[in-house]
Amino acid sequence: MKKLMSESVLRSLRTVFGVTMVAITAAGCASIGTPQTPEMVVKERASLRWQALIKNDMEAAYGFTTPAYRAVATVTDYRQRMGSAVRWSGVEVVGVRCPDATKCIANVRIEAKPFLGRRFGDSIVTHVEETWLLQENQWWLFQKL
Repeated sequence: MKKLMSESVLRSLRTVFGVTMVAITAAGCASIGTPQTPEMVVKERASLRWQALIKNDMEAAYGFTTPAYRAVATVTDYRQRMGSAVRWSGVEVVGVRCPDATKCIANVRIEAKPFLGRRFGDSIVTHVEETWLLQENQWWLFQKL
């Protein structure tokens, strides 16, 4: 009888252990989440870059440019290129399309307030297309020199 009881307890413990391991594995997989598509990654990076521009954090925005651009242009060059005649007040990445595996185009809606006059009203809304390139396993903004 003792032997039967110990085998029964052992089976129960194995079952509990097995169920626990399955639950832990499932929880671990759920926390990893689904892999992000290139469109999702570019949308997030483009949004972060524009948030940096809105905050006038040119160093952070400059950090999203391709390594090749950063090799020849300094953050001071970037700051001068971006100018200061406008204050960006809002941004939304409205869409991203990736024509191939290493290139995506982000369509960005920008709202800006001009510093000079109210000729255009309180704000101007426009859209720009940005080219993002996959290099060294990261998406970077292609910035012309």
